[in-house]
Amino acid sequence: MGTSTLPDALFGSVQYHPIIYSCRHHDPIQFFAVKSHSTIYRRRSGGKRVLFADACLCKPRHVVFSSMDDSTEALTDFSDDGDGNSLGRSKVVGIDVDELLATRKSLSDAQDRNETIEKERDQLLEKLARSEAKQKEYLSTVMHDKDLAISELEAAKALFNRKLEESLEEKFNLESKLVLAKQDAVELAVQVEKLAEIAFQQATSHILEDAQLRVSAAEASAAEAAFQIEEQIRTASEGAITYVLQQSKDAIGKALAVAESAGDHTTNAMTTFVDNMDQVDEIISVQSQNIKLSNTVNYLESQLLVYKNEIDRLKLELKQARKEAKAYELRANDIEKLLLEFQESSRKAALQQEEEIKSSLEKMRKDAMEKKKAASKAFKLELERMKAAIEAAKETARSQDEVYMRRCEALQRSLRAAEAAWQTWRQRAEMAEDLLLRKSSSEEGDEEVIYCVNGGRIDFLMDDDSLKWRLLTDGPRRPTPEWMARRIRSIRPRFPPRKTHVSEVMTSGFKTLDLPKPEEVWSIAQEKLKEGDALVEHVIEKEVIEKKRKALERALQRKTVKWQRTPEETKLESGTGTGREIVFQGFNWESWRRQWYLELANKAADLSRCGITAVWFPPPTESVAPQGYMPSDLYNLNSAYGTLEELRSCIEEMHNQDLLALGDVVLNHRCAHKQSPNGVWNIFGGKLAWGPEAIVCDDPNFQGRGNPSSGDIFHAAPNIDHSQEFVRRDIKEWLNWLRNDVGFDGWRLDFARGFSGGYVKEYIEASNPAFSIGEYWDSLAYEGGNLCYNQDAHRQRIVNWINATGGSSSAFDVTTKGILHSALHNQYWRLIDPQGKPTGVMGWWPSRAVTFLENHDTGSTQGHWPFPRDKLTQGYAYILTHPGTPVIFYDHFYDFGIRDVINELIEARRRAGIHCRSPLKIYHANNDGYVAQIGDTLVMKLGHLDWNPSKEVHLDGTWQKFVDKGPEYQVWLRQ
Repeated sequence: MGTSTLPDALFGSVQYHPIIYSCRHHDPIQFFAVKSHSTIYRRRSGGKRVLFADACLCKPRHVVFSSMDDSTEALTDFSDDGDGNSLGRSKVVGIDVDELLATRKSLSDAQDRNETIEKERDQLLEKLARSEAKQKEYLSTVMHDKDLAISELEAAKALFNRKLEESLEEKFNLESKLVLAKQDAVELAVQVEKLAEIAFQQATSHILEDAQLRVSAAEASAAEAAFQIEEQIRTASEGAITYVLQQSKDAIGKALAVAESAGDHTTNAMTTFVDNMDQVDEIISVQSQNIKLSNTVNYLESQLLVYKNEIDRLKLELKQARKEAKAYELRANDIEKLLLEFQESSRKAALQQEEEIKSSLEKMRKDAMEKKKAASKAFKLELERMKAAIEAAKETARSQDEVYMRRCEALQRSLRAAEAAWQTWRQRAEMAEDLLLRKSSSEEGDEEVIYCVNGGRIDFLMDDDSLKWRLLTDGPRRPTPEWMARRIRSIRPRFPPRKTHVSEVMTSGFKTLDLPKPEEVWSIAQEKLKEGDALVEHVIEKEVIEKKRKALERALQRKTVKWQRTPEETKLESGTGTGREIVFQGFNWESWRRQWYLELANKAADLSRCGITAVWFPPPTESVAPQGYMPSDLYNLNSAYGTLEELRSCIEEMHNQDLLALGDVVLNHRCAHKQSPNGVWNIFGGKLAWGPEAIVCDDPNFQGRGNPSSGDIFHAAPNIDHSQEFVRRDIKEWLNWLRNDVGFDGWRLDFARGFSGGYVKEYIEASNPAFSIGEYWDSLAYEGGNLCYNQDAHRQRIVNWINATGGSSSAFDVTTKGILHSALHNQYWRLIDPQGKPTGVMGWWPSRAVTFLENHDTGSTQGHWPFPRDKLTQGYAYILTHPGTPVIFYDHFYDFGIRDVINELIEARRRAGIHCRSPLKIYHANNDGYVAQIGDTLVMKLGHLDWNPSKEVHLDGTWQKFVDKGPEYQVWLRQ
């Protein structure tokens, strides 16, 4: 049996249905339903083909055909399911009736099967509908999941930003904690050193007192014993001698008297011997008395010998007492030697302890650095993860942008398709318009009547050139996407109800369509990116532009303020500036470890915006010590802080921001380059090649041949003799080079105690700086470990130095700093002297007082005299609201987290117009607090004193609280 084959060109027009076979085993029957012009081929076994063609349009129908093995026999029958047209007219002679009946039966069976198949098809269609519904549900679920993913992405982005802020805040906290730990360690070391020194002093003082008491007691006992012995010897010898002399005198007198009487008797006897021989017995008795007298004299001589022996014994005892006194003296010397040895051992122990403390501090610093590195590493890892999340977010945003652009392109294609259909719709509209105009020729005078067709959706009285006409005529006739329908519904009003008849149109009160403008309808094609869809770079660029705009506004405001300044405010006085300076120390003790000039230049704009007027630079010269305070070649400005070009660039940036640049110049001492023939480092090199004649002669370490020093000796380096004419000439040339060529505007004079202020006056007059500060730092007065209230002697020494400069230079108010250390611990009575003025240099000469809390020596990593950490804000509230020139330390402003507090106080100082000569009146100063009025427009309070301007009868006007920090400090400004 042959099979019918269709050419490939007919596959697009033939619809296949299930094939039904006949009952014969060798005659399968195939059915086709032809949609349009059908062409069916029948190929016989011999290769011949029979073509049946239907030249008319027809509905689908079943075509049944059969072919036999015999080429001469053929059976062809067609059954049409449609309109009754069939190909049954074609028959072949010789068909059996039974076979025809069987064929018809098979046809009916095939029809039954076809019905069953149609039912199955309906079921499949229902399943397809359900699957489509499920697909739509799945699509909605996918869209919901997409929205959830977008929301989760936004939440992740917000979480990332929050984590980033937290990590930055944690980093800042760790850095502040590290600084606090360093400061606490330094304070602990200082306290331990002080305690060790106090303990050593107490121990040595006790031992010295005990030894001195013992020595004095021994000396007193020895002197007393010697005195007693001498007294005993003197009294005994005097008594014995007087007694012996008296006895001897008496015996001799008696003997002489007896001798005289005996002589008289002898004479008488001799005269009477002849006469009387009876007196012989009398002579014998006289002789016996003489013998007795001689015995008495012998006895007295023996007694005298006894007393002499006693005197010799007492002399021996005196010698022995003197020997004992010498022994006591030797013991005292031994005790003194032991005391010196103990002092030496104590000093060594203190040094060893100091070394241990330093090693522990170094260990703590290393641990802190390791922790910092670990934290930094963790932060970097977290940052990498965040960057990956950002990249993923960027990729998601990029894909969203691509989808959005594809959507816009689809909209543009739809718009172009609508424009292509515009001509057809316009022609139809013109035909309808002509029809309506012919029917309404009788109503030409009624201009208010509007005719609408197409259900009230087309207004034919609009201008042909109007874009509204274009919008209405080529409106979409294909299904509108849901997103576009929502967009259009959101921006246009609803159309009027659809009219079903022309009479309704004629009687309708609707006049015209209030349609939106086409640019409003199709603005989605030109719609810009939404805020949520914008890339991160766009947001960053927007923020940068906003920051630049604000910076420009602040710069313009600063220029305006500068133009509005009075001549008094802008007038510069040599060495002391305008009186409204606020100085910023732009470095600390560790700044040399980084490229500091480059970092400082980047902060110039920020400092200017905050109200700073002058920046104190580190020492610029080449130095033996990296910090710069051991200078060698003064003309070599390539230091650890940066090169000469970087320094000039940094100073230029300061000048661009209206900031003064103050150079830290070390004029007291200078390190030598070479050794003298006897091995002493006192030969200088570089451009200023001085010799030993430039060194003071009373410097004990460097064998100077100059004049004696006019100040204190700095023992670490050769002290320069400023009395030499060539020295002063070279220094003045160097300062002028720094001023004119490098660009510095003023000076900070290091170790001003080392030479006379008269030389400073000469240097300032020669270099003409805009501002000058001298460092005259010595110890305050203490009693029993506590600060004395009266510090007049201390501030008098600073004032004397300023007087020596002729008032051409200011000086650091070290007195006020030391007093604030104790006063802010509820001892505010220290802030007022008996005359009602401040107790520092500020109270005597405020225009030359430069107030500060810490610098690179007192604070930073040195910590020689750190300000109490918990009182920093109170300290700045005091110096920034009082007369004098305040100095802000770099660490406090950028590392300690009190920058906003300092900025707030600077703004209060600026608004109140406070300067270095502002009048000051102190109202209260006791244990509870401190209250003062500065100028006419500012009142401030320190401490927990219950006070406000309304409680002070001497304060008139209206006062507004500008800063309120509770019990720490409060500031009011007059309205």
